[in-house]
Amino acid sequence: MSTADVSETGGLLHHRPFVFLWFGRLFATIGYQALAVVIGWSIYAITGSAFDLGYVGLLQFIPAVVLTLLIGHVADRYDRRVIVRLAQSVYALCAIVMTAAMLAGWLSRELLFALVFAIGCARAFELPTNQSLVAATVPTRLMPRAVAAWTSANQTAVICGPALGGFLYAFEPRAVSAMCAVFFVAAIVCVSLMRVSRHTPSREPPTLRSAFAGFDFVRSRSRLLGVISLDLFVVLLGGATALLPIFAKDILEAGPIGLGLLRSAPAIGALLTALVLSRFPVERHIGRKMFASVAVFGAATVVFALSTSLPLSIGALAVLGAADAVSVVIRFTLVQVETPDEMRGRVAAINYLFVGSSNTLGEFESGVLAGWFGAVPSVLIGGIGSLIVAGTWMMLFPDLRHLDRFQPAESRKEQNAAKA
Repeated sequence: MSTADVSETGGLLHHRPFVFLWFGRLFATIGYQALAVVIGWSIYAITGSAFDLGYVGLLQFIPAVVLTLLIGHVADRYDRRVIVRLAQSVYALCAIVMTAAMLAGWLSRELLFALVFAIGCARAFELPTNQSLVAATVPTRLMPRAVAAWTSANQTAVICGPALGGFLYAFEPRAVSAMCAVFFVAAIVCVSLMRVSRHTPSREPPTLRSAFAGFDFVRSRSRLLGVISLDLFVVLLGGATALLPIFAKDILEAGPIGLGLLRSAPAIGALLTALVLSRFPVERHIGRKMFASVAVFGAATVVFALSTSLPLSIGALAVLGAADAVSVVIRFTLVQVETPDEMRGRVAAINYLFVGSSNTLGEFESGVLAGWFGAVPSVLIGGIGSLIVAGTWMMLFPDLRHLDRFQPAESRKEQNAAKA
């Protein structure tokens, strides 16, 4: 039975499919984050090359770009739970192969790159499809809370995964990848236990027209185009985290411990905010609140750029993470409720492409600007640019600015039909 058919009086915990989805997301992301620590450390230990560390990001970025059209089409034609399970099975297999290679002593640069590419391909399918499942696990009225809770699972894993992987690696490196395999298997079990009504798969043939339908759909919906493009440009400009080693060493003189605190601050701010939003969701004036959160994000970036105090810098990054969490929850929820189920896979794939591209290109942009002008001007330009983008998008997308409540696409169709 679909969660949408469950009584509307229950909270998130009354919807078991969402609970399984939440734990599946938590386990898979902890495993991914911990495995990333081992892979990064192993590559640098073998090659001693910073460029090879950069290739890790590139090898995961390429599948997101190349496979976008295929990912969305597959997610809208087949059972999304099966797709997620297959992708997580690839994660588990890579973790097992890495464990075996470490035990046998034949771990190499080439093998690590092959594993990274396989993980990147699986992640390109898993994340957008997983996002598409959220709307199938709760009724529309609970979507803001569900998205906030789903975000909290990600942030918890981002905080705990690297810490757990790094701590365990100090005692037994091979145990980390083995542990990751266990987490991935646990995620597969959680997804398998989900019981949701299957969406009706698209029966259209796999043509270029159907593959590009997601882009046409986003372009024809000003709200979707607004939130997705806003995410692209704000994250593209706000890549301060890529330069944290420079700030920790040269500006704040805080050393490795300070770097760890700086890296944790945005995730902690985002996690606390996501937990609050899962209990007290944003339900009114969502357009204005989204733009306000982007403005706070930009202002916090400016404060961080100008700060010479470690506590102030940590506080600014925590506020940055909190503001980003509010914006992400609103944008993610809006994309879900504005998109009919038969299009969610393709729209989610496009959204993932834009977010993944902006994260990667944002770090690249920050590095280039830092090389030209210095770290402080680079982050300062990004913060001011975020403020400019927020103001510009408010003027370009007035319908988004005046948006008051989340309203499903199906409900608007019914209202328009009734008026006609």
